[in-house]
Amino acid sequence: MAPAEDDISIDEKRVYAGSAGRTDAYVATGAGVVRVSLSADKIGAFDMIARDPARDVAVLARDEPTDLVAAATPDGLAVAAVGEDPELASVDDDPAVAVGPASGGGSLLVAREGGAIERVAFADGGTAVASTTRLGSVADPRAVDGALVAAVDGVYRVAGGGIEDGGLDDARDVAGSGMPLAATGTGLYWLGNGWMTVREEATDAVAADGDGHAMAVVEGELLVHAGAGEWGDEAWEPTDLPVDEEPVALSYGPGVSVVVTAAGTLCVDAGDGWRHQVVGVRDVAGVALAVVE
Repeated sequence: MAPAEDDISIDEKRVYAGSAGRTDAYVATGAGVVRVSLSADKIGAFDMIARDPARDVAVLARDEPTDLVAAATPDGLAVAAVGEDPELASVDDDPAVAVGPASGGGSLLVAREGGAIERVAFADGGTAVASTTRLGSVADPRAVDGALVAAVDGVYRVAGGGIEDGGLDDARDVAGSGMPLAATGTGLYWLGNGWMTVREEATDAVAADGDGHAMAVVEGELLVHAGAGEWGDEAWEPTDLPVDEEPVALSYGPGVSVVVTAAGTLCVDAGDGWRHQVVGVRDVAGVALAVVE
């Protein structure tokens, strides 16, 4: 097991991070939120920063002084400043099922248990909520990212201060950074002249970095889109993780791809192949990355 966070000094962390810098992966699980320190493909310490069930997690990048990490929980939205000792604290009491960075930056998109979709903005430099704007509601929201919402009856798009029907059905996940992507019960889709099919097989998760790279879980198999260009089936390649476990949560950070499996193993690829660390958590619901150093 990786050393506990308390056993690593600040100086040791700086040596560990090296020239590659440090990125923290936040994993939402049924037991709470786990933070795992990464430096390129090196996996360091991990610890539990919250012990209440989390349904989703997101990182809101800000210019200064620090980014925010947010968790969607049965008790509402919880937020903390990214840093050495983040402390997630509730900012409302409306149960949330999904959270993600909103398009345009500076705010979060939050899906509530009752179906409401909200844009939540924060005070400059702090974690206090500055404003909450209700954009509309959908049936059984499942995921949010950028301007996209995944719901039981399809994909919705945030536009003009509201939400509008974006088509498809049984949407399970969306990626709104760069090329819009949708994972549904019947396939993986990219947005061209309407929704274009990549695979006509059940797809449970999708993530993109906004620069042409993307990952998706199709029938339990991890597919990778390596760069800008075409988005059809031929542009996606299956990839094997270093463990024979089902991938369930996907995310990107600067120069790294992260996959967390249903068995609680975190896998990271910085360009030289996958490395992994058993984190030992179950009921994995999401993962998000934050640059620390």
